[in-house]
Amino acid sequence: MSSHLIWASASLAIAVASCGGSSTTSTASPAATCVNASAAHRAYVVVEHLSGTSLQSCVGFNGDTVDGQALMDQSRIEYQTQTFSFGKGVCQVDNEPKQFSECLPKNQPYWSLWVEAGGRWTMAQVGYTQIQVHDKEALGWHYVQATDQNPSPPPLAKAG
Repeated sequence: MSSHLIWASASLAIAVASCGGSSTTSTASPAATCVNASAAHRAYVVVEHLSGTSLQSCVGFNGDTVDGQALMDQSRIEYQTQTFSFGKGVCQVDNEPKQFSECLPKNQPYWSLWVEAGGRWTMAQVGYTQIQVHDKEALGWHYVQATDQNPSPPPLAKAG
C-alpha cells in the first residue's frame, strides 16, 4: 500500500459513527436554509464530487465550536463509513461512489478532507471527528483520484 494511500486513508478515516440523511443543495441564502437556523453560529459542509459539481449544507450551533461528527450528522448530507484498525474511513459522501464493496480500494478515488477557516482551506491532518469547527468555518470533502498527489480543496463555503 502506498504511503499516499495510507496517509489519505488515515486522514479521512478517524471518522463517523452513523450515516446522515438526504443531501441538501443550497442555492438559496445559506442562512435561510440552515439546519438549526435559530442558533447563534453557523458552520458549513462543502462537498465537491469527482465531476466538479458541488453542494453545501449549513448547520446552526450554539456553543463555541461544533465537532465534525455532529456537523456531518446534522448536515443532512448522506455519508457512509467503515471501521478499520485506525478508526473509521469515509466510504461514500452524497452517494459518491454510487456503490462500493470496498471502502478505500487501492488506486481508486477517495474523499480528501479539508477545513476552512478565515476563507482558506487547509487539508485536515486528523479525522473529522477530531475537528472542531468555529462560527463561519467549514468542513470540506473533495472526491479525488488516487493518483492526485496534491488534491485541490472544494469551493469555499458561502456564508449567510
